[in-house]
Formats: sequence, structure tokens, C-alpha cells
Amino acid sequence: MSEPAESAAPQTLFAAFTARLRTVLHALEADGVLPAGVDLAAVTVEPPRDPAHGDLATNAAMVLAKQAGTNPRALAEAITTRLAADPDVVEASIAGPGFINLRLADDVWQRELTAIAALGADYGRSALGGGSTVNIEYVSANPTGPMHMGHCRGAVVGDALASLLEFAGHRVIREYYINDAGGQVDVLARSVHHRYREALGETTGPVGEGLYPGDYLVPVGRALAAEFGDRYATAPGGEWLALFRARAVDAMMAMIRDDLAQLGISHDVFASEAALHASGKPAEAEAWLRAHDLVYDGVLEAPKGKVAEDWEPVELPLFRSTRFGDDQDRPIRKSDGSWTYFGADLAYHFQKAQTADALVDIWGADHAGTVKRIKAAVAALTGADGAAPKPFEVKLVQMVQLLKGGQPFKMSKRAGNFVTLADVVEMVGKDVVRFTMLTRKPDAQMDFDFDKVVEASKDNPVFYVQYASARVHSTLRKAAAEGLAPDGASAGLARLGAGDWALVRAAAQFPRVVEAAALAREPHRVAFYLYDLAAEFHAFWNAGNDDPARRMIVADDAELTRARLFLAAQIGQIVANGLAILGVAAVEEM
Repeated sequence: MSEPAESAAPQTLFAAFTARLRTVLHALEADGVLPAGVDLAAVTVEPPRDPAHGDLATNAAMVLAKQAGTNPRALAEAITTRLAADPDVVEASIAGPGFINLRLADDVWQRELTAIAALGADYGRSALGGGSTVNIEYVSANPTGPMHMGHCRGAVVGDALASLLEFAGHRVIREYYINDAGGQVDVLARSVHHRYREALGETTGPVGEGLYPGDYLVPVGRALAAEFGDRYATAPGGEWLALFRARAVDAMMAMIRDDLAQLGISHDVFASEAALHASGKPAEAEAWLRAHDLVYDGVLEAPKGKVAEDWEPVELPLFRSTRFGDDQDRPIRKSDGSWTYFGADLAYHFQKAQTADALVDIWGADHAGTVKRIKAAVAALTGADGAAPKPFEVKLVQMVQLLKGGQPFKMSKRAGNFVTLADVVEMVGKDVVRFTMLTRKPDAQMDFDFDKVVEASKDNPVFYVQYASARVHSTLRKAAAEGLAPDGASAGLARLGAGDWALVRAAAQFPRVVEAAALAREPHRVAFYLYDLAAEFHAFWNAGNDDPARRMIVADDAELTRARLFLAAQIGQIVANGLAILGVAAVEEM
């Protein structure tokens, strides 16, 4: 489990002005303009939608006017009067019904630039999480073969979210749930038995229908043949099924770990469904739920539509999920007494909730139908006896369509019938895969075109962002060869102009983006921001092609050059910080 890094000083721009605004609001509270104990939770400080309106905007008057018993514009007048007295505020103005816009002095941006340099890799790091523990379960692919591209997007989203929450001050548990108790692992064991007999020299013919055909099981069969000889070649399944199942799952999990490692992904916890059953956790959960009147014995309604002739009502233990917003109560056991998948999943989440303050599950979109019931279960299990339920979110991730040149693309070296993650990483590289998976919201459909993701153009986000990093380093190397180095001395920074400060304004949004992305549990926001920052930087760079005075290295002006190099170095730092959250390298050359 990760430990959150301690937040560093100095305070960054948006946090600093939020604190100043709160001081103003508390002063107005003391003066009776605002009521005592006014709720400031909805007050924000953010960039205005139109940069022409200023550098910062706040909704304070709009959201507090009702509590103050006045109209927003009148309250905005009282707030702006005090804000305008701040020496860092050049102008405080009111827009529309009561939005407040602030224009800041250049000194503010100069200090922010030096703050980026002072904080370095910690710039943007936040104490937002307060050290609270978040359990993020992601990937959790069935242990029946190598990772395929159907698992990739959820793996990247989950891992980037974990890094984001760590950066925002949370402790994070990265968890993988091994579904090793279902019928699919028996099929896996029988598939391995086929490869075992094959390794012994039998003429086994094609892999039987319903078994896993991939060549990845060949080494597992060979290992078992080497260890046991022909002991189980003709033995009944009862003698070898459990053994082959355990060995096959171990081998598949080792393969999955290797595949994930190629994406830079590792987990803190691998929780086994089979171990969950063996330790009696589902029964413990049922007993707890019955003690809290959350499970009862009842009969399910008949299926809607035409009812099968063999259907008959059966009394089953039912979880009262309708109390928590579900459509119907759900059985936790089958008629034969075995646990339903929901019953086991309920117990698993009960187990996870003991170790964390909040839970996040990353699921494929095909599991959307089970979200409501498992949310009901977590609310019940963590919110009994008057306690507030622990926060729990399910992030649904859509599948990825593989294309090449705009056409559907299929390949398989070892899997039998699907594209492996390892093959894709080998073709285009870890960074390309990871960043591309974060270029759209997870619940939106995604195309992964092998030609597009390696294209050297603005239309390829991973190239565009990494190129910004490479450009920064290239500029610093070129300047060093000319005996010039970045210098953040105030005299030099005072030489920077409007175009330079516009770039700093874009850079200064990074801490705010981190906190907003962490609160929303949306790491793709960091990728979007990096693309926008890269666009600002490339536009700044290209302006120098038309105007020599706008270049990073200005002929015959060493002071301005050193200041611009200092600016470039800090942009490179923020790109590196953002890419680190996403698990992507900040390259120094391309």
C-alpha cells in the first residue's frame, strides 16, 4: 500500500487565492454582511471561461447570496471592494449577475514560476486526500490466459487513477480479484490436461470444443508432464482436477503479472475468490446481514415474459437490495445451497471495506447490469448501525476497437482467438498504449489505430505531449552548448512579456487539475490538460519562428534568454509531473 507524500510549500496559486478569498468572506461574516457559520463548500476559484475576462474567477457571490439574504450583485460589490485592496490584484470586476473576475499582477506569475522550480517533482502534489485510504480494484481478469486488449483500458485507467490519488494525498491499495472459483477454472484445468497428455507424446488431436485452444498452455502441460510423468494421463478427473486447476491458475497469474509489468502495472493485493470461499467469508457476510435484517428467506418473482415450463418458486436467502435503490432483492445462494456470484461478490466487498475508507472498482461496460446491486450491498455492509456508508464508485470502461489504417485489425501469436496485450506493447510501446487509453473518457467508445498512435503529428496526443518534453530538453541542451543556463533571478524574469506570462498561466492550472481529477476519479483529465499545455507551448515556440524576439534563445540578450530557459524548464517539469501520474515517460529526445 502506498503512503501519501507530504505536501510541500510554498502554496500554489489557486490554493493561495482560495485561502485569501476565504479570509475576505470570514471578514464579511464578522461584519455581518454574511451570516455566522456561512457554508463555503460550494465556493470556487478557477480560471474564467474567457481569458479576456481576467486570470481568476469566483462564484462566491452567486452561491452565498441566498444565505446572506441579498442579491448576488450586491454581495459581489462587497467582496470585490476587499479583493481589490490585495496588492496582487490589479483589477477586480463583476460580470453578469454576480461573477467576480480578478486580474493579477505580473509579480504573481513570477512567483508561481519560481514555485514550480522550488517544488520540482512535487509541484501539483496535494494534501486533498488527507491520508485516507482508497482501495482500487482493477483488471481482475479471469486467470485463464494472457492479458488481451479487452483488459488493457481498464488496467491503465485503474493504475493511473491510483497514481493520481496518491499524488493528491491518499493512501492507495491496488487490488486484483482473482476469479478462481468458477467453472472457467475447471475448463482451464481440463485444457491443461489436454496439453499434459500431448506433452507425454499422446496423439491427442485438436483441442476439444469448449476448451482453451491457445498455445500459452503448452508450457504448463510440459511442466506437469516433467513433474508427474504419466501418473494422471488416464486417471479420472477427480484425481487430478484440483491439482491441475491450482497449477494452471498459478501459471496464468504469473503470465498476467508479466503482461501487466510490460505496462508498468503492479498490484499490492491479489485476492482469491477460492480463498474467500475456503475461509467462509460469504457465510460470515450472510450472518452479519441476517443480524441486521438485511437478508431474509423469500421467493423470487417469476421471470418476466414467457415462463419456462420447468420453473417453480423456490425459497432462497435474499438480500434486501431494494432498500438501497436496486430494482429487486437479490439471492445470495442458489437452490442447491451454493453461493451465487453476487453472494461471493458481496462478501468480497465486505472484506475489502475493512481495510479502506473508500472503494473504487474499475469494470468493463459489460458488467453495467450488476452495478446497482453491488452498490446496494456496499451501502448496506458499511452503513449499518447509523454509520455513513463508505464511498464506493464503479467506473465502467468501454471496449477498444483495434484498427490499422482505419480497418479492423486482428492478430494472434499465441492466444488462439484474441489480440494479446503483450503483442500490442511490443508493436507500439508502453507509453503509447498507456497515454492513448487515457485520451477519451473511459465510458466512451475508443478506436486504437496502430498507424495513428505512432504518427508524428498534432493529431496524435502522446506524440504531441512527449514532443513538448523533448523540445524543452533540446532547447536546454542547445543553450548549454552556448554557455547559457536557466536563471530564475527576479531581474531576468521581470523581462518576460505577455506571451510568456500566458504560458505560466496555463502551467499554474496543473495543481487545480490534479485536485479536480482526483475528486472526480478521472485521470483522463490530466491527459487532456497535458495536451492543452503542450499546444500552448508549441504555439509559443512557433511564434519565435516569425518573431526573433519571441524565441527561447534570443540573440545578443543573455538575460532574457536565461529567463526564457527558466520558463521552458518549468513547463518541462509540469509535463514530467503529469506524465508520471499517467505512467508515461517524459522523453528528452525523439
